[in-house]
Amino acid sequence: QVQLVESGGGLVQAGGSLRLSCAASGSMLSIVDMRWYRQAPGKPRELVASITRAGFTNYADAVKDRFTISRDNAKNTAYLQMNSLKPEDTAVYRCYVINRYADGYWGQGTQVTVSS
Repeated sequence: QVQLVESGGGLVQAGGSLRLSCAASGSMLSIVDMRWYRQAPGKPRELVASITRAGFTNYADAVKDRFTISRDNAKNTAYLQMNSLKPEDTAVYRCYVINRYADGYWGQGTQVTVSS
């Protein structure tokens, strides 16, 4: 089993920045993919960014050039650096990891609120 603990959310003004972290318990050797999702009330869940253990990344068009996903395997942690934040970025952000056996694990989520 893998346990994920997220932090770094908060309230920020438009144009500001936040850095989210997702700390995973146990070994990361079996983790093949780490993702950040977000969901606002009344809106569908959206895949924001993903990264493989080797560091290959993908981004949603809405956040490309503003957000950066990264991971530190030594710390078993994934990050989401969010710059130039917009009110439309307001959502609960959750980390999701997938292991080599196609098992998925969710973090509890961290609230990001961007004021106009």
